[in-house]
Amino acid sequence: MNIRVGIFGGSGYGGAELLRILLLHPHAEVVLVTANEHAGKAVGEVHRNLNGLTPLRFVSAPEDPGALDGLDCVLLALPHGQALEIAPRLPQNVKAIDLSGDFRLSSAEEFAEAYGREHTALELQREFVYGLTEFNREHIKEARLVSNPGCFATATLLALAPLVAGGLTKGRVVVDAKTGSSGSGAKPAANTHHPQRSNSFYAYKPFTHQHVPEIEQSLRAVGDWTDELIFMTHSLPVSRGIFATAYVETKEELGAEGARALFEEFYRDAFFVRLVKGSPDINWVKLTNFCDLGFAARGRQLAVFSAIDNLVKGAAGQAVQNMNLMFGLEERTGLMLFGGNP
Repeated sequence: MNIRVGIFGGSGYGGAELLRILLLHPHAEVVLVTANEHAGKAVGEVHRNLNGLTPLRFVSAPEDPGALDGLDCVLLALPHGQALEIAPRLPQNVKAIDLSGDFRLSSAEEFAEAYGREHTALELQREFVYGLTEFNREHIKEARLVSNPGCFATATLLALAPLVAGGLTKGRVVVDAKTGSSGSGAKPAANTHHPQRSNSFYAYKPFTHQHVPEIEQSLRAVGDWTDELIFMTHSLPVSRGIFATAYVETKEELGAEGARALFEEFYRDAFFVRLVKGSPDINWVKLTNFCDLGFAARGRQLAVFSAIDNLVKGAAGQAVQNMNLMFGLEERTGLMLFGGNP
């Protein structure tokens, strides 16, 4: 099988990771990669890590996405709001995966509050399948349109799903999540510029992060979720990685080993979820599609630690994992990515 792929928004960090992964994918051929401000430039000129590895050049986004029926799959790695304009105009025979937040939320009201704009394609939104692979594998296999999860949502949901599915949470759940600067995109801003972050640490978007309704919507789909979620995000002085700690009071005492056994059973078919002793480390998952989970317990108090690479499992890697399923491939195809040590 040869999947002809187009990438919309190839100049950002997410687009760069899609290219890094797909250029080595045995069944994918990238035939189109857009970046309006870099149109005409070689991919290797913009992404120096890919210099000499591909003859591809960036092009301007086509004015008529309906003319893309020569492609098999379109990956939309665009800022929030742009997929709303493109996805409704794609040919029916082209599959699409959206890496933005445009089609994650089923509620128009929650979308408007989270993203600060009206949803203009609600009918199409109902056709999108939520792409957290480990939860929704069978639906993704049958999907034409997939909405890739947010990076914080991925790390958090993988940490909480087995407990919620088992009806084991009781009362308030607190998630303390920290991310590297690449999660803010390639263009520097006041709070994401390296001199601001390199020797600093601070919280941002307290109680208002756009991934909160996505997380709660997904937890309701997993189990009988009625608990309160306290979700707080922080800025780490590193480039890559998300480390999230979920603090849960459980209905019965599990202990760290009991939690591990529960998670082992829940993720028995999930190659990209690894259970570690004690705390994971973002250095172990950088450049990979793995989520590492660890546990600590005291009585009925349980802490679940979750570590991912925000650009791979939190974005591009999970998109390719979903693409593999959509085209009948083994989901690990092209994703056997080794991390570094140190």
